[in-house]
Amino acid sequence: VIQLLKEFRDKRDWEQFHNSKDLSLAISIEAGELLELFLWKENEDFNKEKLEEELADIFCFGLLLADKHNLNVIEIIKNKIAKNDVKYPVDKAKGTAKKYNEL
Repeated sequence: VIQLLKEFRDKRDWEQFHNSKDLSLAISIEAGELLELFLWKENEDFNKEKLEEELADIFCFGLLLADKHNLNVIEIIKNKIAKNDVKYPVDKAKGTAKKYNEL
């Protein structure tokens, strides 16, 4: 998938715009567009097609940012899960939405 993204980007000569700052900003902006799908609606009342589009935008920019810094997406996700496993032990976190420092 990353290779497809890079080919798409490179055919359009867009790599020049894909610095870390702007990719990060793009993720934030797309996340705002994702939030907008839920604004003034019930929790699960949203347009699924738009949800797919906004998530895809977020994932694309995230993957490009990870690739830019030679980060292995699978590894950084596994590492984050391991860190969260320590911060949120099952015996304290199960069934609660409290933050780790409130457990």
